[in-house]
Amino acid sequence: MREKILIIEDDPTIQAQLKNLLAGNGYEVEAVTDFTNPVEQFRAFSPHLVLLDIKLPGSSGFEICSQIRAFSDLPIIFVTSSNTDMDELNSIMLGGDAFITKPYNPAILLAKIASLLRKAGASSQAAEVLTWNGAELHLENSTIAYGGKVAELTKNEVKILYYLFKHAGKICSRSDIVDFLWDNQLYVDDNALSVNITRIREKLAGLGLTDFIKTKHRQGYTI
Repeated sequence: MREKILIIEDDPTIQAQLKNLLAGNGYEVEAVTDFTNPVEQFRAFSPHLVLLDIKLPGSSGFEICSQIRAFSDLPIIFVTSSNTDMDELNSIMLGGDAFITKPYNPAILLAKIASLLRKAGASSQAAEVLTWNGAELHLENSTIAYGGKVAELTKNEVKILYYLFKHAGKICSRSDIVDFLWDNQLYVDDNALSVNITRIREKLAGLGLTDFIKTKHRQGYTI
């Protein structure tokens, strides 16, 4: 399967150049055409890498990068004529993986793309699968499997189960779980934790795991 690259660039000339360059080097390419909601096109195309300009109609490249980083860690390369030190710093702080200024060198751009895709592929192949009592937590695709059945999980649900799996056989206090989620930029309070645990239990029950997460009165949870 060919790797997919999404171009978020409003200059039609540069957009066409990038599409021709990438397609000519074996990539499947799509360019954003509706700048009212580029993230929606991102979700529909599901690329392996994004080339992103900063100055765009509607949301800026920085805003789009932040929106993507809220749910995806795929490589993002800023390709832009905004070449100040502050622009480059902002791109790094917001989660960009590379910063290339226009006019770009095609060979350098292709080399950077290939390097980031290799790293992303290696990371994906090495993604953790945690197991406990026959249940498998797959972090790379946010699912839990048991007895041949699979349930999809939200980001919060994955993090909660990750914490429980990492501390399997031990009691995890509610406050420790909440602190762990906050440290990972997932804003969950005590009430929201209860709601998430209930939803996780419902999904586990659908797999045949009816007593997988146990409540320890006034202590917390354990698996």
